[in-house]
Amino acid sequence: MSAALILIIAVSFFVLGYIFYGRYLSRILGLDAKNKTPAHTMRDGIDYVPAKWPVLLGHHFASIAGAAPIIGPITAAVFGWVPVFLWLLFGNVFMGAVHDFTSLVASVRHKGRSIGKVIEEHIGIHGKLLFLIFAWFTLVLVVAAFVILVAKTFVSTPEVGTASCLFIVLAVFFGLSVYRMKTSLLAATIIGVTLLLICIWIGYKFPIVFPGTPAQGQMIWTWIILGYIFVASVTPVWILLQPRDYLNSNILYLVLIFSFLGILIANPTIKFPAFTGFVHPRLGSIFPILFVTVACGAISGFHSLVASGTTSKQLNTELDARPIGYGGMLIEGLLAVIALITAVVLLPSQYQTFFPLVGDANPITLFANGVGGFISKLGIPLKIGIIFAAMAIAEFALTSLDTATRLGRFMFQEFFRKENPSPIRVFLTNRFVATFFTILPGGVLALSGSYQAIWPIFGTANQLLAALALLAVSVWLAKKQIKNYFVRYPMFIMFAITLSALVVLVYKKIQLIINYFSNKPVPAGLSITGTFFLLLIALMLFGVAVSLVYQAVRSLKKIK
Repeated sequence: MSAALILIIAVSFFVLGYIFYGRYLSRILGLDAKNKTPAHTMRDGIDYVPAKWPVLLGHHFASIAGAAPIIGPITAAVFGWVPVFLWLLFGNVFMGAVHDFTSLVASVRHKGRSIGKVIEEHIGIHGKLLFLIFAWFTLVLVVAAFVILVAKTFVSTPEVGTASCLFIVLAVFFGLSVYRMKTSLLAATIIGVTLLLICIWIGYKFPIVFPGTPAQGQMIWTWIILGYIFVASVTPVWILLQPRDYLNSNILYLVLIFSFLGILIANPTIKFPAFTGFVHPRLGSIFPILFVTVACGAISGFHSLVASGTTSKQLNTELDARPIGYGGMLIEGLLAVIALITAVVLLPSQYQTFFPLVGDANPITLFANGVGGFISKLGIPLKIGIIFAAMAIAEFALTSLDTATRLGRFMFQEFFRKENPSPIRVFLTNRFVATFFTILPGGVLALSGSYQAIWPIFGTANQLLAALALLAVSVWLAKKQIKNYFVRYPMFIMFAITLSALVVLVYKKIQLIINYFSNKPVPAGLSITGTFFLLLIALMLFGVAVSLVYQAVRSLKKIK
């Protein structure tokens, strides 16, 4: 099977989905340029700031993309490329993009407030509190998983560490030039991207390598990253978040374009089996594990938090919601397809060098090497191509990290905020305190576990969060007497997948704990503290999700 043909099929499917289904949804939702968005009606210069749609698409896409749509499809490829490819196509067009688009519109129609606030208005205060708890714990898992992945990338490809540090400084100057010096966006973009490429070249020449073992280097980078996301998530969005995300999006656009052209030119053959079986010895059963492993590549609840947490507060006009919400997810779907191709053009024996049945898998290295190989077909040196691809992954993971931390802060503050707060509530809703308590558990997990232990629960929680967001939108549309089948049916599917996956994961964690205390074989490097913590999170997520569904059903019964 030709990899180029697979890529062309995916692009065609996504373009048709955007043109026809995206336009259809826009009509149902009644998008109108005349409606004032919260970015204008509630402008405050910190969180509510109108942005031109290319800039906001850059922020939104950079925030939602991260490393997840790369890691998920590559990991799930063990089941064969066909089931993963089909889930990427249909999951994106009919579920993931719908989820992102409707979450963004729902937030805009509720003054740029979070999905939690939408739930409060249409389901009740208890539903809102349950959702905030669920969302906050999911964001903690995002912080933990992505901190580990970024630190590992900086150790394995130290050139990326140097370039990333320089890029942070560049992003601040970009934000100042656009918002304070009033430099035109086009001129600032050309200069910014040029300087960004220079940052990559400097990183290539002067990689940051800490003394000691790779594990010690990863520990140092972990602490540095935790410090960075604290600072990044409390500063005004125009200083770092918007400009960094916008410049980041240009990196990934280049990666997508170069990879697309490289695949078309090289036209590698798919060497992986189309289907390997219903059960894999490391991951488990194809249902429900394949779906939650692919995670953000098809549908992601984290996107609803981004859409309703930061993007809705910067949307310039309602008509921008379609390219940003629906289109942004389809671009991520294309990235996921390219990631899948980097894995399945390998022989199974080559794939196993990156994904052994035991030990630490390395999907980022696999992707960077694969994309670097495709880019080299354009005449770019292989080493530069690998660094460029690894840089893109690390930067998007960092972007997801500071966005997730900011959103976690929003959720934490919203949970404790009241009209006449007590002194302790005033303390807990302070943005610095709320940020600290969001980073703390994520940092503990990052320092005590591996991404392989965290990823299955993160993927499950993330997609269950998507089901809850679809639930909130379904109830809102039902109360507005607007047909909601396009969110209701995806919601049913996602609840079936994710609740089943949580049951499986809870069973596995309990089995690990029993084996550990019975002196039976357990995975090397198992952290029993981290395993207990992840088990408690899984149980809590299941209970909160079921309780929220119950609250929603009660609310829907009141609707004629």
